[in-house]
Amino acid sequence: MFTTAIGRLRIIGILEGTSFLVLLLIAMPLKYWADLPIAVTIVGALHGLLFVLYLLAVLNVWIVERWSFLKVLLAGLASVLPFGPFIVDKKLLQNSK
Repeated sequence: MFTTAIGRLRIIGILEGTSFLVLLLIAMPLKYWADLPIAVTIVGALHGLLFVLYLLAVLNVWIVERWSFLKVLLAGLASVLPFGPFIVDKKLLQNSK
């Protein structure tokens, strides 16, 4: 699965989406309710790395699979929405097989 551009995007998308949800639902509450800002520091850095990798993977799919600009734009916008990468996986990537 990791050997194709689509496969890489799917894996990175799942990791990026999961890290975003962990940041929003676990790390942020720990920071503000339990006074543990280190959770946001660690998860935020990991999410930032995965976010960049996700965008690079989208660009790679754009080039390799010749995605339309609209698909690339939607995949990029989805990366800033909770559950967005999971929707991309379901709607765009499942149809690309």
